[in-house]
Amino acid sequence: MKKLTFFLTLLGLVAITAAMAWSGFGSVVHAVMRIGLGGFLLMVCCQLVVNGVLGLAWHAAVPQIHYLRLLGARMVRDAAATCLPFSQLGGIVIGIRATCSGHGLHTRASRQVDLPEATAANLVDITTEVMGQTAFVLLGVAFLVAHQRNSPFVVPVIIGAVFLMFGTAGFIWTQRHGGNLFRKLGKKFTSSLAAQWHENLLSGADNLQERMEAVWSHPLRICGSAAYHLLGWLGSACMLWLTAGFLGAHLSFPNAIAVEGVTCAVMSLGFLVPGSLGVQEGAYIALGHAFGIDSSVSLGLSLLRRGRELAIGIPVLLLWQFMEMRGLRTAEQKGPVNAPEGPYTPAPSVVKE
Repeated sequence: MKKLTFFLTLLGLVAITAAMAWSGFGSVVHAVMRIGLGGFLLMVCCQLVVNGVLGLAWHAAVPQIHYLRLLGARMVRDAAATCLPFSQLGGIVIGIRATCSGHGLHTRASRQVDLPEATAANLVDITTEVMGQTAFVLLGVAFLVAHQRNSPFVVPVIIGAVFLMFGTAGFIWTQRHGGNLFRKLGKKFTSSLAAQWHENLLSGADNLQERMEAVWSHPLRICGSAAYHLLGWLGSACMLWLTAGFLGAHLSFPNAIAVEGVTCAVMSLGFLVPGSLGVQEGAYIALGHAFGIDSSVSLGLSLLRRGRELAIGIPVLLLWQFMEMRGLRTAEQKGPVNAPEGPYTPAPSVVKE
């Protein structure tokens, strides 16, 4: 897996370099510099607003966890997926860790969140995000068809959206009704482990399933979360529209939805590529050509999006690592907790006066 990740990262960097050479390094740099420092800072602020909406989407599904904890974990998860040489799966794992640690700034945010609760919360958030993304992709395809009926992207993206809907439906069914299946598989594959580990794994699976069922027992919350995610996707299209205006490209807001929606669909297909290196650039160039945007400007839009993500993601990761190290030092200063070994806990002795 490490070799595959390294190969895909290298291939993505080669693709970006080749795209810049084909468009002309000077033309791409000139297109990027048009936005200016003020325009770039405005895009960063817009991204922070969208991140706040995404935090609201997560909190709508799991209101028992504080908003600040979810917002921080969401930003760490996105930063890991876009700034580190991991696939989106690696970002999910780091997001679960960030949800558990939750070094929040609010007293309620410091509530302990165990691993099953954090895992269930992240899985539900990813599911509702895909639900909102599916609606956004279909909206983008509709605007693409209205602009260019014979676009070669229409049929593949529609087919991909249909598979995405079926996959999302299956993922939802698994989260709601897959407890018995997971328990059977757990018994089969953990039967050779030690008895204590075997029971702990099965108990953890049952705990996770209970958490999932508790979240999915509120369908209105799930629908509200998906609606917030759709609003976040529309916000990303708005940022693309504003950035294109800064670069001098004539792109209407519906066309920006078409470009961003189809690009998101293409990037979802290449989820194993770390940071969607090369995939994002290729989609922007191809779709920009369909809307009459020069390749250097399209590539500049992609590079500015990456710059915006790095400008937010790197400080977020550094701050998270600082808080993790501070938490570890605090735990070391408190010292180990003396607890009896094994599953049996003796009853407290009675002291006679």
